[in-house]
Amino acid sequence: MDSETSVRGDQDAAAHAAREVIEVLEVLWSRGRDIAPTAPVSSSQLRVLYALDGAQGINLRTLGEFLGSAPSSVSRMCDRLHALGFIERSLNPASRRELELRLSSRGENYLTELRARRESALLEAISAMRPAERSALVKGLDGFHRAVEHTTPGRTPAGDRPVESA
Repeated sequence: MDSETSVRGDQDAAAHAAREVIEVLEVLWSRGRDIAPTAPVSSSQLRVLYALDGAQGINLRTLGEFLGSAPSSVSRMCDRLHALGFIERSLNPASRRELELRLSSRGENYLTELRARRESALLEAISAMRPAERSALVKGLDGFHRAVEHTTPGRTPAGDRPVESA
């Protein structure tokens, strides 16, 4: 077996393992929803909240590009999130024709509570792992996260993401 075939086999095995982990996480999240539902927020609206958490003060156009969604869809999602009190809209001081989007304190609290529930579910499984396995998991997930950030169209690495309002 040549090195190119070996690399492809490693990539296939990693993709298969990642898919299986994602499926397990979906089951964990579903269990968590039964205990503490994510309603009233859909998965698409949750993506908006995550995006705003990472880039407060962006406008609808930038948010749409980041999400890869049509402006009308992004606008409707933001209307619903605003009606729920999860986001705030304000005029951009540099361009009064533009709105800036930010998480409200209610939106921030919602994400904090959701993340805490999810981390609690993960902690149960992770605590059953051996220390070396946990270290390998951290290293592997960090590399996976960096790769996703660099290969997803319209996304920039989290640490490099500018807060745009133009």
